[in-house]
Amino acid sequence: MSEQGELARRFRELHGNGTIIVLPNVFDAAGAKLAARRGPVALGTTSAGICWSLGYADGDRMPRAEMLAAVARIVGSVEVGVTVDVEGGYGDSPGEVAATVGSVIEAGGIGINIEDAARQAGTGDPLLPVEVFAANIAAAREVADSAGIELTINARTDVFLANAADDESDRITLVIERGNRYLEAGADCVFVPGAVGRPTIAALVSGMRGPVNVMVLPGLPSVPELQELGVARVSVGAAPSQASLALLDRIYEELLGDGTYELMLSRPLPFADAQQLVLRG
Repeated sequence: MSEQGELARRFRELHGNGTIIVLPNVFDAAGAKLAARRGPVALGTTSAGICWSLGYADGDRMPRAEMLAAVARIVGSVEVGVTVDVEGGYGDSPGEVAATVGSVIEAGGIGINIEDAARQAGTGDPLLPVEVFAANIAAAREVADSAGIELTINARTDVFLANAADDESDRITLVIERGNRYLEAGADCVFVPGAVGRPTIAALVSGMRGPVNVMVLPGLPSVPELQELGVARVSVGAAPSQASLALLDRIYEELLGDGTYELMLSRPLPFADAQQLVLRG
């Protein structure tokens, strides 16, 4: 088995084995190297972070080729496996999604995040029809199986982010209905960003016939608490990218306002360390 195949197999096996997966989300090679040296089981990319770093808005606006080029740099910079955020799959049909997933595998990825948010304006529904998204998942699974890679498919549903139901109870019901359908179609895990309360998370874990992934947002319980609730995976999404941009904004505010450098010089990574970070491996 190839190194990629072994990394993919091990990562997929971790889902649902009772140990929570804490997944740092990265957006460039240097950041990937920083995260990897802390010993995570894998890394995830953040589409938003990569898009912003290259001058695009998030939401399937970045050309697939540019995203995959960035992903390939990240994958090639670390020895741990990398699961790739492919947004909605960079296409409206199962065939286009299959092409994206095939390219992710060629780039060395061991998993994907794919989301059910509707991108076309004027549809009236913030989410893709369940059967449409399930077909995309099935196409992704078929490509991975054909390539002999145990790709972890993390099916993201934006029910909470899009307020796709009237109240919390209805949102929980809708997530469970959609999530179980996605698992039947070939997904390995259901990603529910926006679910942060303990009762909500407990209900999702109870109702889902497979592992549940949540995302770090204000109010989310700690990792040990999430493990007690039965959560299989926690991601940080675009938060590191947002935090980095906020720090840069404060640095430039000080520099171009007061003309001082205290924040910028307070805790920099030494130049030699940064050089060694990217030269090593």
